[in-house]
Amino acid sequence: MPDYDAVVVGSGPNGLSAAIELARNGCSVLVIEANETLGGGVRSKETTLPGYIHDICSTAYPLVVGSPFLSKLPLDQYGLEWINPDLPMAHPLDDGTAAEMHTSVERTANRLGIDSEAYRSLMGPFVDRADDMAPDILAPLQIPSHPILLAQFGLRALLPATLLANRIFKTDHAQALFSGIAAHAFMKLSRPLTAAIGMVLGIYGHRHNWPFVKGGSQNLTDAMVAYFESLGGEIQTNWRVKSLDELPTARATLLDVTPQQVLDLAGDRLPGSLYRRSLKRYRYNPGVFKVDWAVSDPVPWTAEAPRQAGTVHVGGTMREIAISENMTNRGLHPEKPFVLLAQQSLFDSTRAPDGNHTVWGYCHVPNGSTVDMTERIEQQIERFAPGFKETILARSTRFTFDLEAENPNCIGGEINGGVQDIWQHFTRPAPRWSPYRTPMDGVYICSASTPPGGGVHGMSGYHSARAVLSDL
Repeated sequence: MPDYDAVVVGSGPNGLSAAIELARNGCSVLVIEANETLGGGVRSKETTLPGYIHDICSTAYPLVVGSPFLSKLPLDQYGLEWINPDLPMAHPLDDGTAAEMHTSVERTANRLGIDSEAYRSLMGPFVDRADDMAPDILAPLQIPSHPILLAQFGLRALLPATLLANRIFKTDHAQALFSGIAAHAFMKLSRPLTAAIGMVLGIYGHRHNWPFVKGGSQNLTDAMVAYFESLGGEIQTNWRVKSLDELPTARATLLDVTPQQVLDLAGDRLPGSLYRRSLKRYRYNPGVFKVDWAVSDPVPWTAEAPRQAGTVHVGGTMREIAISENMTNRGLHPEKPFVLLAQQSLFDSTRAPDGNHTVWGYCHVPNGSTVDMTERIEQQIERFAPGFKETILARSTRFTFDLEAENPNCIGGEINGGVQDIWQHFTRPAPRWSPYRTPMDGVYICSASTPPGGGVHGMSGYHSARAVLSDL
C-alpha cells in the first residue's frame, strides 16, 4: 500500500495548484519543499530594512484573477485580499508624457490619439470575452471551446510584437505601450508569438487589472497552503530532494521543477532516449537582475500617469525596448535596459512603515549573468524620474545566481520556466501527446515548463493533476 496517492515536489503556484486539485478530489497528498518558506516565486520578505515588505519574484497577478482554476478557489476565506491600483500600468516617454493602460479599453484608447481605433480593435473584442478564452489559451493543445474566437486571436497573437505594432500603430505611445507588455516574453520582439504575450497580459489587465496581494505575495501562497491543509493535505519543508528514490511511496509523483532537474532527479530511471534528449535540449530564457528599494518618498516621475500606476514600464520607445531585448538574447548587457518596476506601497500601506515606500524592479540579463546592473537600472529610472536616487534609504540586489540559489527552478536566473517561442510553446518540455506525463510510470511534470507556460496562473499544475486523476 503506497504511503500517499500523490507526492508533489515543489511548492510554487503550480505545485500547490496540482496538490489542491488532487486533494479536493479525495487524494491523500504530500507536498515537499526544499526551503523553509513555501511559495517558489510567490514569496515576500523584508530584504532592505525592517518593516519593508518586498515581493521576491512575481508581484502583479492578472493571470491569477483570470485563471479558470485559481480564481475559483475560496482563497479569500483564508486571508487573501487583492489591491487594485488606480492605474494598472504606465509607460513614460522622454517628452514628459506617458502611455497609460487603464482597466477600461475605451479610456486607454482615447488617450492614444490617432491610434485609438486601432487599439480599441486590437483589445476590445477579446477583453469582452476574456473569460471564454482563458480555458483555451491557458491550456495544452486541444480542441478549443471557442474555435472562431481563438482563430481571431491567433491571427495577431502569432505575429512578432514589433511587426504587429508597426503594422497597426503610428504613434510612439501606442507602440511603446504594447511592446513594453510584450517584452514580458523575454524574447527578441521580432520573434513570432511575442505579440501573444502583449495581447494576453493586456487583455487580462483590462479585464482584471494588474493587482497586487495585500501585505505581499506570500499571502497568496499562505492562502493556498491553508486551503490545501483544510482538504487534508500534508506539507514537509526543508527537504531538498536529490533523487526520486528517496521519496515516500505514492501512486503518482508530480515534479514542479524544470527539465534540467527532472534529469537530475530521475537518473537512470528515465527511459527513452528521445525524451531524455528533448529534456537536455530544452532552452531557457535570459535571466533577471532584481533590485528592491526602500525609499522615503514615492518615485518622482516627471509624467503624471506613472505616479498613479501600480506597474511602470521603463524603457522608452519600442525601438529602444526591442534593442534591449535583442541584446540580452545575444548575451549582451544593454546600457539602457528595459526595466519592469512596481510601486505596491502607493496602494498598500502595509508594505512600508511611517509613510515610506517600497519599489520593486528588475531588468533582463543574459542567462547566468554576473554583471551588476544596479547603476544602469537606476539611471533608467532617473531618466524619467529625476531625483529618484535621493529618495533611496536602502536597496537589496539579486544576481541571477542568487535567484537560482533561492529557487532552483530559476535556471541561470530565468523566471519563466523556459523559452516560450513558437517551437517550444506547444512542445514543452518534450513533444508528447500529454506533456505532463513522463516515460516513467506514475511520474508527471507540473511546472511552468509544461503548457501553458510561464506566469502565475496555476494551470500547469491543474492540468497535470487532471492527467494524474485520469490515470489513477
